[in-house]
Amino acid sequence: MRDGLFSKAGAWKETLKRYQTVLLVLAAGLVLLMLPTGEREEPSRQAEKSGQEDAFDLEAFEEKLAKTLSQIEGAGQARVVLTLKSGARRILAQDTQRDGDRASASPITVGRGSGSQEVVTLQTLAPQFQGALVVCPGGDDPGVRLRLVAAVSALTGLGSDKISVCKST
Repeated sequence: MRDGLFSKAGAWKETLKRYQTVLLVLAAGLVLLMLPTGEREEPSRQAEKSGQEDAFDLEAFEEKLAKTLSQIEGAGQARVVLTLKSGARRILAQDTQRDGDRASASPITVGRGSGSQEVVTLQTLAPQFQGALVVCPGGDDPGVRLRLVAAVSALTGLGSDKISVCKST
């Protein structure tokens, strides 16, 4: 019985010696596959992220501005309404090709792996505001009104003639 076990063990040793190189390459491959290569996001997540970066949320900006204005002494609980002349815009890198008298431009794209393409953004322009309305309990006090107009002007770039401050009921 023991001779049978030793003969089987000898056969295994011989088989391992014969395929030793192949087994080492397979083991090295498995080790390399298990090494971390950094975080990779799914293409759908990347698209969501880039959309979020470029999107301007007017309601969130109004809420944040109202919360900030409410902290001004004498203003009370403020509500803000903003109107936009134009939303946020991106200026894309373009490749211009001339063919005689005609010129054509196409946006430059960069491959991001796994077959996804992304346009190259040169500059992102902030939205342009058209006007602002601030409604608060302290809106009838000239000092509070002046501070509110100055704050809204500083945060939106609007002139004082485009900002209206009213007293709430």
